[in-house]
Amino acid sequence: DKAPLSKSLLLVPSAISILLSVLFQHYQKFFVYNIQAVKEDFQIWRLVCGRTICLDLKDTFCSSLLIYNFRIFERRYGSRKFSSFLLGAWMLSALFDLLLVETTQYIFGITINSLPSGFLGPVFALFVPFYFSIPRVQVTQVLGHFSITNKSLVYILGLQLLTSGSYIWILALSGLLSGICYNSSILKVHRILCVPRWVAKIFSWTLEPVFSSAEPTNEVRVGMGATVDIQRQQRMELLDRQIMMSQVAQMRRQRQQQGGMINWNRLFPPLRHRHNANYQDHRPSEQGIPPPTEVSEEQVARLMEMGFSRGDALEALRASNNDLNVATNFLLQH
Repeated sequence: DKAPLSKSLLLVPSAISILLSVLFQHYQKFFVYNIQAVKEDFQIWRLVCGRTICLDLKDTFCSSLLIYNFRIFERRYGSRKFSSFLLGAWMLSALFDLLLVETTQYIFGITINSLPSGFLGPVFALFVPFYFSIPRVQVTQVLGHFSITNKSLVYILGLQLLTSGSYIWILALSGLLSGICYNSSILKVHRILCVPRWVAKIFSWTLEPVFSSAEPTNEVRVGMGATVDIQRQQRMELLDRQIMMSQVAQMRRQRQQQGGMINWNRLFPPLRHRHNANYQDHRPSEQGIPPPTEVSEEQVARLMEMGFSRGDALEALRASNNDLNVATNFLLQH
């Protein structure tokens, strides 16, 4: 939803790549990213064909997954700004490809005739805004030391794509350099290499109805989060906060109407009568006292956010057997 360009980049190049690998193998020569042909024979069309369609299905699969994860940028910035980033990264990475090939040949004496084909430069360039703008949220830990975050899978996919070919590191480096240049506004490239507004309108009228998706009806609109998991977590926290505040307001109204007639001391004598001498005389022996109930720190923090002290929150949760609603009601009445 709200990412038609990402959907088109996910479907169209993948379909063409599969067709070239299965049915039209004799046409693959037109999609080879031949650097020497571009430099010596000025076959500029190879930059378009060779840097758009992957000829390796492993690269197709990994780049498609990465584009699917990077669709969040189109939702955040809009299709025009997202397409401008891809266009700028595509053109800058093509320039960096040529420079890196010449540098490798000059320093190491290695002649590189062709590079892996596909839309790989802009995909690697998207790692730059992904690193700087997407928050890092820890999901779990492995062996108690290694943190698994919401971004770990994307980095693993990028590493898999990086190790899929011999010279793909050139595409990765050129993509990262182009992403840094565009994201940092070096030499104002974001103003020069951008999609004109009239072009964006033409594509929105013609292609957007084809690749647009219906908005999910089972999801409530909330503020834009970094991922769908974060959005759902924000939604659950908001709902939980609203329930807690409504319970607080309801209990305050009941206390004002009833004038504090509920005798909570009868239900929780250990909390409010711990300094009462009469209660001390009738307190059961220490051998018969059950061990204290384990208290959830998350529930203690929620009660403290409502203005109660930590000691009262601990005692109320222990007395109510970790029932947050009963503990809240008791603290409000006292």
